[in-house]
Order: sequence, then C-alpha cells, then structure tokens
Amino acid sequence: MKSSISTLFTLGLVAGTNAFPSIQREIAAREAEKGASLMNRVKRQVGFSTDQLIPVDGDHAFVPPGPGDARGPCPGLNAMANHGYLPHNGVATIQEFVSQTAYVFGMGADLGTFLAVYGAVVDGDGTSWSIGGPNAAVNGIGSLLSTPQGISGSHNKYEGDSSPTRGDLYEYGNDYKLVMSQFQALYDLGKADDSYDLDVLTTHRVNRFQQSIENNPYFFYPPFAGVLVVPAAYTFIYRYMGNKSEEYPEGYLNGEVLKSFFAITGDDGNFTYTEGWERIPENWYTRNAADPYGITGLTLDTQAMGAQHPEFLVPGGNTGTTNSYVGLDPSDYSGGVYNAGNIAENNNAECLAYQATVQFLPDVLRGTLDDVAQALNQSGLGAQFESITQSLDCPQLQNIDESQFDQYPGNTAENYALGTY
Repeated sequence: MKSSISTLFTLGLVAGTNAFPSIQREIAAREAEKGASLMNRVKRQVGFSTDQLIPVDGDHAFVPPGPGDARGPCPGLNAMANHGYLPHNGVATIQEFVSQTAYVFGMGADLGTFLAVYGAVVDGDGTSWSIGGPNAAVNGIGSLLSTPQGISGSHNKYEGDSSPTRGDLYEYGNDYKLVMSQFQALYDLGKADDSYDLDVLTTHRVNRFQQSIENNPYFFYPPFAGVLVVPAAYTFIYRYMGNKSEEYPEGYLNGEVLKSFFAITGDDGNFTYTEGWERIPENWYTRNAADPYGITGLTLDTQAMGAQHPEFLVPGGNTGTTNSYVGLDPSDYSGGVYNAGNIAENNNAECLAYQATVQFLPDVLRGTLDDVAQALNQSGLGAQFESITQSLDCPQLQNIDESQFDQYPGNTAENYALGTY
C-alpha cells in the first residue's frame, strides 16, 4: 500500500528523528487562525489600466520556432521568444531577461535580476543563456567556461523534479517537454469552475510531489531547484499568466489562457501539444506596473504553500527506490542554526534554501565553469545571494553539512554537470 504525503510526514520524513510533527503542530495552530485558502492568504490590492495590454500583433505577432531556435521547459520564456519579446533564437542577455520579464509578466526587478544572473552563471556563459539546450549563440566570458547547457540541461541546478507539466528527468529522459497526462491532471482540477488559482495549483503540486515519490527512485528535492524553484513553477502560472481586468485586477486564469501559454490546442480529452509553440493570448493583460511580483511575493506564496504542506519546506528525496522519501532535519545540515522548531518561522525555510545554494555552487558548477570563484565575482551572483538573504533578515549561517545529501542518488556531481543520469 502506497503511503500518502501526510502519512510519510507524520511518521517522520527525516530518518531517525521525530522532529517534524512539531512543525506540523505549530503550523496547524497558525492555519486555524489564518484560514486555509491560499487565495485569501495572499490577497493583493492592485488597480487596473488598459495600458496593461500586451501586444501580440505587428512586431510581436506569433512566430513559431525554426531550426536552431532554442525552446525549453519554461512556457513563459518560450512564449516571449515566439512573440519577439526575447530574441527569437531563445538566447538572451541578463538585461534582456530582466527588462522583458518585467514588461510582459510584471516580474519584480529583484526577482528578475536574481533569476537572470543565476541562469547566466549556472546555465550560460556569465552574460547570456539559452532558454533551451546548448546553443552556439551563447558566448561571453569564454575562457572560464566549457559548453553552457542552457536551462534544458540544468537538472537540479535550475530545473527540478515534480514540475507542474514537465516530467522528472529520470522517468522521461528529458525535463523540458510537456507530459500530457500532467497537463490533463491540472486541467481537470480547475475545469468545473474554469479557474486555475493558487488553491488549484497547490493541489496539483501535492499530487505531483506524491507522483515523483511513487514513480521516480531518484526523485530529489534540493534547496534551490526544490524548495525555492518548484513553488515558483506553480505560483508563476497564476501570478503571471492570469489575465488581469477591472473585475479581476489580481488576474483570472481560465482554461483557454492556460492552454495558450502551454502550447495546447484541441478540446478536453483530445488535447494536442505542439512543442515550443507557446503563445501569449490575444486581449491578454499583464500585471499592473505598480504591483510587480518579486521576491517578497514569491516568499509569501511559498510560505503559504508550506503552511498547508510542511513537506515543501525542507529538502529531501528518494534514496534509490520508489516510495523511499526521506526529508532532512534542518538542524542536521545547518549546524543547529535552523531546527524543527524554527524552520517554519519568519523566512527561515527560504533563508536556509538560499544559504545552502550558495555553498553548493562549486559542486553545482563543477564541469561547467573552470574558474567558479572568478565567474561568481564577475557575474555578481554572490552579491545577489547576499542581497536576498539580507532583505529576508536571515540568521547567520557559517556552514552547511553537504554530506547529509549523500544519501540521495539523485544528487550527484554527474547530475549537476551533465543534467542526466
């Protein structure tokens, strides 16, 4: 009989400890006061203007990718390239990513800059990167680099398991193509009301997390690609793709808009996926420029999801067989700075994930960068991490015990460097 997420958590996701039930009790008390709905927990007060319309004609008419054009796991970036908001070949500079994600989707400059710089260093050449796989157009700081792999080759570095619509790498052999059964499952969750909000997406995330546990013996949920990026993959769907209007200034995401952004055509039960053909719908309005969705918004949404599902707050993974998921006790790999009693407080879960990622960078970049320290200094990525942890008022953390992650075969230098098993 397969164990559910809640059963795994209650019995102790962390091997050899019963600490996690204390997190559950603390969060349960909090939830009783705040209410369960994520849509109500993170309500935003924003206005609406017709200036928020994103043009999809003229210079920004849809043009599908051609030979040599990179498209990858992020539907939003694919759509931007197809409409000329990013270079059509799918390779862009840090500044292009920052400015255009702000214009098209209303991404906050702080989040856009961090993600763009991280992508350039981890997936690119320090100045630019591909939204798909390796691309000859990526070149920059040259001697520091081997061949940049792009976001499609960034498994466990940028892209991770338990994606909303992309398959786990070990199960499907790639991490960038839409898996129709996963899209259909998401579509089914919201089709009764034709609405795909944070509550629907959180339910889908719980289901996908469980599917990875049950089907992927190498399922790995690391600090960055898991604790930080996975929630973004779900919240971005509503926060960025929802169509804003006078009636719905926060956005309303229906099935037709969802299908357009995910390159899906056809009727329910008979969908067709055309890889790389993601498009921005006509008459689609982005976020109010006065209300960008940045690191603060993502942190609040991440915490709200974690409040309902504490397993999302800590790294973990299967240990080589299916249904063998083990989560890490924060105290064991943070030297006691974080523990079961405080990981759910303030911004601690996010702080630990960012701090752990900084210390993992030399391993993450092994085989990609020849001089990691120089690349981090030139790119400013180290400064980006420092700025975020300061803004989140993170506790001081001296060291991460990386050996705690050795129990997960999904976490290996080969996976980091090559994006494959």
